[in-house]
Amino acid sequence: MSMTEQLDARPERSALIEESILPTRAGQRPIGALGYAWIWVGIAVIIATYSLGATGIQGGFGLGTVVLTILLANLAIGAFMLLTADIGTEHGLSFAVYLRAPFGIHGTHLPAVSRGLVAAMWFGIQTYLGALALNGIGEYFLGFSNWFLWYAAFAAVQVGNTMLGIKSVERLAALAAPAIIAISVWMYFTLEGIAETKGLNIWTFRAEGQASLIVLFIANMSFWSTMAIDIPNLTRFVRTRTGTRSFLARNRNIFLAQLVALPTTQAMIAGIGAISFIATGNWNPIEVIQGDAQGFALLALLVLVVLAQWSTNNSANLIPAALTFVNLAPRAISYRSGVALAGIVGTLCFPWQILDNLFLFLGYYGAFLSAIGGIMVADYYAIRRRRVNVPALFDPHGQYRYVSGVNPAGMAAWLLAGGIAAWWSAYAFVIGFPLGFLLYVLLMKMHVLPKHRQAELESRHSDAYLAASVGVDWVHVSAGRFARRPCLADPDSTGREDL
Repeated sequence: MSMTEQLDARPERSALIEESILPTRAGQRPIGALGYAWIWVGIAVIIATYSLGATGIQGGFGLGTVVLTILLANLAIGAFMLLTADIGTEHGLSFAVYLRAPFGIHGTHLPAVSRGLVAAMWFGIQTYLGALALNGIGEYFLGFSNWFLWYAAFAAVQVGNTMLGIKSVERLAALAAPAIIAISVWMYFTLEGIAETKGLNIWTFRAEGQASLIVLFIANMSFWSTMAIDIPNLTRFVRTRTGTRSFLARNRNIFLAQLVALPTTQAMIAGIGAISFIATGNWNPIEVIQGDAQGFALLALLVLVVLAQWSTNNSANLIPAALTFVNLAPRAISYRSGVALAGIVGTLCFPWQILDNLFLFLGYYGAFLSAIGGIMVADYYAIRRRRVNVPALFDPHGQYRYVSGVNPAGMAAWLLAGGIAAWWSAYAFVIGFPLGFLLYVLLMKMHVLPKHRQAELESRHSDAYLAASVGVDWVHVSAGRFARRPCLADPDSTGREDL
């Protein structure tokens, strides 16, 4: 079965089942360690990253300190991503479907769709920035200017590419990531040259600000709270070594991306934003270089912008948004229509207006999403110890129905922790995550678990509720029935790429 067929096939639909949100089997995971790392290089290059570096410079810190702080912050969030990534590698579950466990089969929709809407908004923002770059190419080489026409065309191409499935997304990333790195290196030397002409040394420059490195560190973590929680949407397609209880062995194809590609790319891009601010007072190096560049240099710069937005949108925005929309209405929305809906919603959010208040927007939604992260980790590790009654996630009358389909512990913990984190939005992640974790565990043990039986807990954490660790897949048979079947092959060792 091709990836497109696997994502959009319609053998059966119900209120909770659609092919694209069923657990992926080990043989349906085509992405290797390098391919996944390339995806993350593309994800990490977004316009707001440049401003993070400039913020550190404005705060009075040197370039080396700023880059190191951002590197360490992304190492920390990358380590957190490894925790939630295991939901995808172990059980093949998407983000929205797993949320049925801590939030309930209906309660999942509010937190999941809130993430889906944010992803769709980011799609619109990234597409708008790419459209501006395409319009710049059109103006310079064709004498034609109409940014909205470029927006529509660019959006359509991205939606079409994402509809083809995860393998198509990986192929684009493998093309885009090396180009992004090469052009970023060129941007570094170009900006350093601009600084030298003004008598500035980018490594010894100091502004007069008095910002806090802790705030900069936490801001970087909050920045990635979106991807930190819905990382299973991607890791469910990463080759997994099955039949091993070792977390490191099972998730080894994840480490390069989360602990190398993300931190180093983020640090590099933020560093370029910092250098741009040192040299010109403008954190956006694209605007700085575009003002002077001509010919090939201008073309290379604008191609960077287009590739960065495209590779980010596919994996970080369109796929997460599409899967949350499918989860919302499996009877009506397929994977392909979910991708199209994500593109439409992202456009209707008027992203060119959101840009005016981008960082205020980032702070508040990061607060509530960080609380979801704490609840997910608490549910998966502290409550269930990685055991999940996967068939019940697709059963409208099963154990995850709780109270009319809503888990009051998950909902209360989310709203309380997210609200408190939003009040102190500068410290959102370090408040929302631990508070969500703690509140959820307490509410589950005190009020929910005594009333609502959970099979994986009553089994005393039996291996019958594990999958990849014990060499089996969760397989949907028919009519909402699931079976645990031996993995046909370990794609990590065979190199199999059927999809």
